[in-house]
Amino acid sequence: MSTAVIDAPNSAHERVRAALEAKPGVLLELVAQQEEVPLRSVLDALPPEEMMSIAGDRFDDVWKELMQWGKLLFLVHTRDIVLEIKGSLPEGSYAHGYFNVHGDSPIAGHFRAHHCTEICLVDRIFQTKRSCSVWFFNELGECMFKMFVIRGEDRELKADQVARFEAMKKSFAS
Repeated sequence: MSTAVIDAPNSAHERVRAALEAKPGVLLELVAQQEEVPLRSVLDALPPEEMMSIAGDRFDDVWKELMQWGKLLFLVHTRDIVLEIKGSLPEGSYAHGYFNVHGDSPIAGHFRAHHCTEICLVDRIFQTKRSCSVWFFNELGECMFKMFVIRGEDRELKADQVARFEAMKKSFAS
């Protein structure tokens, strides 16, 4: 009788990768739910050219960069709602344990920026079209919120924002 341990070929990472390969434009939250893994784990299964990670302590630097992009799509996705707000990012300030955002933008609120442990730049095909976004994760591997390059009337990504997104990837990679 053999007592050798056999690695399970169906590890969570392998299952997530297989799900992504089977449906390349799938909603990543759906994969996380189906495979019962944190959303952040799904991003780890993306090809390296589709995801780049930045330390969460760069929150202020990333926010300041995104403030320069003009109108973005700010998105919060929970199991009960996908909230989308188009607007420019206003400046924020720290007080009472929050990063507080107010101004002439519809994007306003109070963020626990100190909970942000990682920021991911995601560049992938979603439902047959390229999507470029910045995802903010907390220590539990949950996505706090995302910001997307917006589309013009022609449904194509705004070229100036794509250029800024690609420049940001190069800038934060070094």
